[in-house]
Amino acid sequence: MEDIFRQLIEAVQAGDPDLASSAAKKTLAAGVSPDEAIEQGLAKGVRIVGDKFEKGEAFITDLAMAAEAMKSALKILQPELERQKSKSKTLGTIVLGTVEGDIHDIGKNLVGTMLTASGFDVIDLGSDIAANKFVDAARKEGAQVIGASALLTTTRSKQKEIIDALQRLGLRGEFRVIVGGAPVSQHWAGTIGADGYGASAVEAVRVVKAMLKVNE
Repeated sequence: MEDIFRQLIEAVQAGDPDLASSAAKKTLAAGVSPDEAIEQGLAKGVRIVGDKFEKGEAFITDLAMAAEAMKSALKILQPELERQKSKSKTLGTIVLGTVEGDIHDIGKNLVGTMLTASGFDVIDLGSDIAANKFVDAARKEGAQVIGASALLTTTRSKQKEIIDALQRLGLRGEFRVIVGGAPVSQHWAGTIGADGYGASAVEAVRVVKAMLKVNE
């Protein structure tokens, strides 16, 4: 089992989509649950590349290649994720996106996949999403949680705009808001009045479950 997880980690680190797809197929053939493959393999690989980027040991191109490898593996795992989710009642609906002015989606995509694997319905709006679009989507989809990601210090203020929009419309009490991303911290989340902060995809799932009082 550890060998399969190591292959997923190495595929993401190498930014090799073909190797990632092959490793994902092996996990399913071995009877490994897709959420475990994501958490023990893909997520760890992404975190390693992300840590290297923060230390100046990797570049944006490395992050992009890691993301492509991850997406390739997720395409293999997604059908099984959906099949497993269809067997159980959804735990809630989350509207997810990267804030306006920011096109980075590696972390956001991983959070969405982990939430899906955990039994939530995830409405992924994509990247460069204005505050009003988050609010409109949450109302339309009957979501309980809005998740907003920002990778740039210059765009994290857009997370606050989502909360401000909810307050302006008298909707703040209807939706929980969780924020995350490289320049985001627990302190920042508290400063802008967010309901939660996820330092990683795994932590984001825990926070959302706690928000909605979902038992582990």
